[in-house]
Amino acid sequence: MERHPPNPDARSLEEAFFAKQNAELLEKLRKEARHKERRQALREVVPNADEALLDRLLEMDLGPETILALILVPLVAVAWADGRIDPRERAALLKAAEERGVAPGSAARRLLEGWLIRRPESHLLEAWTRYVRAIWGSLGEAERRAVHSRMIELARGVAEAAGGFLGLGSKVSPAERAVLEELERALR
Repeated sequence: MERHPPNPDARSLEEAFFAKQNAELLEKLRKEARHKERRQALREVVPNADEALLDRLLEMDLGPETILALILVPLVAVAWADGRIDPRERAALLKAAEERGVAPGSAARRLLEGWLIRRPESHLLEAWTRYVRAIWGSLGEAERRAVHSRMIELARGVAEAAGGFLGLGSKVSPAERAVLEELERALR
C-alpha cells in the first residue's frame, strides 16, 4: 500500500498544538521554580517559621526584602532609642541580621550598616508601624502570636545587649523600654 505524503496543514496543526503545550509546561515549571526560590529566600530570612507561615507570607506576596525590613527596622529603632548605639547593641543587631541571610557586603548589609552609623529618620519606624497594621489582619491568630513573640524577643535582645551601666541595674534603658512598648502596641 502506498502512503500519501503527510498533509502539511496537519503537520502544522500538530506542531502548533505541541508548541503550545510545551510553552505552558515550561511556564508551569518556571513558576514552580520561582515559588521554590521565593520560599527558600523567605526561609533564610525567617529561619524558624513553620511551613504554614511561609505559605501565608507567599500568599500575601511578601518577599524576603519586605520581611527583612519588618524585622530589622524595629531592631534599629531600639538600638538608637537612647540616641547612640552601643558596640554590643551593634553586634547583636548585626548577628540577628546575619542569621537572616544578610551577608557582609550585600546591599541589605550596607543599608543596615548605614543605619548603624547615622540614625534613620523617625518616619522609617512610622512607615513600619503603618505597614504592620496594614498586614496584621491578614495573618491568623497563631501567625500573629509567632511574629509578635519573635519580633519582641529580637528587639529585647538588642535592648539588653548593652547590659546597663557597668552591667549594673536594668539592662533596658527607659528610652529603649518606650520603643519596646511602641513595638508591642503596633504588634497587637
